[in-house]
Amino acid sequence: MGAIRLGKNHLRWCRKCNLPILETKECPVCGSATEEIVLTPSGDARPAFPHDVNMIRGLLDRDYGEGAGRAVLPENHVVILSKAPALDRMDEVVVDGDIVATVRYDMGSGWKAILRLQGAYRLGKAATKGWVICDPGAVKFVQESKNLMAPGVVDADPDIKEGDEVLVMTADRTVVSTGMARMDGPTMVKEDHGVAVKTRWYKPEEFRPSDVEHSWDDVVEANRAVMQKRIDEAVGFIRNTIAKNDLPAIVSFSGGKDSLSTLLLTIDAGLDLPVLFVDTGLEMNETVQHVHDVCERHHLKLIEEKAPADAFFGNLVYFGPPAKDYRWCCKTNKLGPTVGAITKNFPDGVLSFIGQRKYESEARNAKPRVWRNPWTPGQLGASPIQNWCAMHVWLYIFMRGEPFNVWYARGLDRIGCFMCPASDLAEFDLIAGQSDRWAQWDGYLDKYMEDRGLPPEWKEFGLWRWKDAPKSIREEVSRVTGKGVSELTKQTKTPETGPLTIRVQDGYSPCTMGYSIEAALSRPIDLEKVKPFCHALAWQVDMDPDGEYITAGFMTIYREGSIISKANVENDARTNIDHAFQCIVRAEQCVGCGLCAARCDPKALYMEDGKVKIHEDDCIFCRDCFGPCPSVDFVRDNKEGFEQ
Repeated sequence: MGAIRLGKNHLRWCRKCNLPILETKECPVCGSATEEIVLTPSGDARPAFPHDVNMIRGLLDRDYGEGAGRAVLPENHVVILSKAPALDRMDEVVVDGDIVATVRYDMGSGWKAILRLQGAYRLGKAATKGWVICDPGAVKFVQESKNLMAPGVVDADPDIKEGDEVLVMTADRTVVSTGMARMDGPTMVKEDHGVAVKTRWYKPEEFRPSDVEHSWDDVVEANRAVMQKRIDEAVGFIRNTIAKNDLPAIVSFSGGKDSLSTLLLTIDAGLDLPVLFVDTGLEMNETVQHVHDVCERHHLKLIEEKAPADAFFGNLVYFGPPAKDYRWCCKTNKLGPTVGAITKNFPDGVLSFIGQRKYESEARNAKPRVWRNPWTPGQLGASPIQNWCAMHVWLYIFMRGEPFNVWYARGLDRIGCFMCPASDLAEFDLIAGQSDRWAQWDGYLDKYMEDRGLPPEWKEFGLWRWKDAPKSIREEVSRVTGKGVSELTKQTKTPETGPLTIRVQDGYSPCTMGYSIEAALSRPIDLEKVKPFCHALAWQVDMDPDGEYITAGFMTIYREGSIISKANVENDARTNIDHAFQCIVRAEQCVGCGLCAARCDPKALYMEDGKVKIHEDDCIFCRDCFGPCPSVDFVRDNKEGFEQ
């Protein structure tokens, strides 16, 4: 959730023209000085589409009465959104050169609009709901960063509930502050003590409304010169990169805005490069159609590689739901097909123009503009738009009059797999309501939950998206539900029993930018039995407080049967996953041969009652115990039991 600046904030505003201006301190239209819009990092602002505007207006109408939405976001005024750090999803809302509100998606309650003072000023006369009238004598205390106490409340909307966003004003409708109700409306009127409203925005500002209307066509024209410089530089980069590298060139196209702008730039460079599209099998139907439409419209050759039909849903039986920290699907559905397409079509290597931008993530911010992909042998990647912000991308697409993926107009700001664990709950809500693909995933989660005795909250709060949920998520889920995450993710049923088998996915992950191996055991394991033997994996071995996983060096072993191995060197990751499995088998299904104990010079391993035991304090992490093991060899020899 930390605010990280990934690049320069290019969004400025001309107050005279009431236009957003990129980069320049002087308005290209009127010559007036422009002001920077101070956005919360990363500050990657983007246009608000009609769906976004209508959604925000609907929230304001719901909370403050009919007409509130249009009072804050007037017709024919350009609206801009900028994503801010949040537990799930939050966007700052900019209109007429000011941040008038933020819209936030909260776990358990959904979307809410939180007014800034500029938005509140617009709403003062229009609000018929959510208002709190304060005594004039309380105003100065509120404006000195004090909460509004109950004795200072003269009147309030009787429908206000504790936790609602409210507007604090005087009897003449002069806005004082915005905040969150700590009491319901009737209680704050009659109480003589306690906090009635916890104030958010309270320091007086100059009210800066504008009656100048504009369309996005006007924004494009105002920024044409700035955009043309960006386009010319990117076109030059494309031509120079091709000249410097004796490789066939292609465009990697995902169906999103960034790869679309990259494709259009190669056309502006006078090229008709082949287009590579990897259909992961998890794309939304509209995305696949959009890719085909773009290639047909521009008469470009499409190289389409599809993941095997059962690459995802066929592997769920082994690996279970993917997670942010367990992205096995990136390898089965993205990495494998990508490598296959490159190897088959460009065996001697390829230069791939990719729509990568530094504003997207810390990892991409750190990458150079031209790079070798460690997870795709033979591919040289190059990004013409590495230094573009989202507004540059969108204005370019608008300039070209190019149709874009319809999902942007439906509320998404990124395009990817329809059930990607990196998605927010807000995104899932949008997709579930508008895509026919969601039903299959929803049904799978229901069955997975039922088979394992998981509670409804596991699905409701998307807890399948983590193997180890971050502290902030744990705290929020506990606040909303009154239950701990460990309670909500604990499986009370065991779906499988019998001998342990293992299934492995390894390789560089295109999502996490590092070498990792994810493995799935055929059944849950007893971590209390396994933990002592894990001292052979690393000096430091820890079990999490809830007893759901063990960490040993760069290895994580979960009670449910998942294993994650990370390393900088491929061989280390492979060796570690093999050793982890040996430790688990040693603890769970030892056949009593004594081979590992015989190899243990410190005598940490010993035999008792026909099974291997360990004095864990005597283990010196020499790893000499690893080697031939009949139980492990049985799994390796069984093709159904050990797969990579």
